[in-house]
Amino acid sequence: MKLFGQFIIIVCIWQLGEWLSKVSSLPIPGSILGMFILFSLLFFKVIKLSWVEYCGNFLLKHLAFFFIPAGVGLIASLDLLKANWLSLSIIILLSTIIVMGVTGYVVQKFIKE
Repeated sequence: MKLFGQFIIIVCIWQLGEWLSKVSSLPIPGSILGMFILFSLLFFKVIKLSWVEYCGNFLLKHLAFFFIPAGVGLIASLDLLKANWLSLSIIILLSTIIVMGVTGYVVQKFIKE
């Protein structure tokens, strides 16, 4: 029952983010808004970590299962991937370099402070 109750809290916050995304016409996905709302509620101690911690750990432990549908979708689109493999490879390489560079820059700024 503990897992179910905590899951309900997380789903309600996620749905709040989805609703805010639709009514505000923000270009931010509702799931991202939901994570920001959950972070804010935890940061300002509106909800306690213990209210969502068990379910959060459970979901993280089983995170690999959430990638199975995406993998199946990639296999279903194999012809599209074959046709665009070069441009996809370049995009993946460049975005990885950019993310690593920005992450390194931010970490260095935090270390200096």
